[in-house]
Amino acid sequence: MSEFLLEWEGAALLWIQEYLRGPLTDPVFSFYTQLGNVGMIWIALSLLMLCFKRTRRAGVAGLLALAVGFVLTNLTIKPLVGRVRPWLTVEGLNALVTEHDPHSFPSGHTCAALAAACAWRPYLPKRWGNAALICAVLMGLSRLYVGVHFPTDVLAGAVIGCLSGWAVNKKILSHR
Repeated sequence: MSEFLLEWEGAALLWIQEYLRGPLTDPVFSFYTQLGNVGMIWIALSLLMLCFKRTRRAGVAGLLALAVGFVLTNLTIKPLVGRVRPWLTVEGLNALVTEHDPHSFPSGHTCAALAAACAWRPYLPKRWGNAALICAVLMGLSRLYVGVHFPTDVLAGAVIGCLSGWAVNKKILSHR
């Protein structure tokens, strides 16, 4: 990765730490980001959608997209790239939450959030689909806020998540 990009990403995270973090927002973002651990919130919502006929297809799409995103992100790309977490390389950066996975690129939380939201969107009323996308974007931003991902980690996770949701809907579920 280019030296300029690495410096810019570190500076961006330090700026967030210096100017956006605070005693009121730190617990909120820390809690929200941890809802995404192992895709927990997105899996739970997809499973809940399976319980209702009107949202069953959204639930199936969400679970399939989460599985695709997980395989691509956590089982394939993260181990291949092996990028370390930002607090290990950016001097002065303090992570607000503990991460047990040493690999940073791409963001699995962001991938899961956008995979679910993009998979659900065609099957939900517009306002709920839009709310899901907003929540997914906030998950990605929370990963920057708490200092556990670089901006390019979040961007890559977002792209993989969106593509996972799209692929499930266009390539798998469209054939039913």
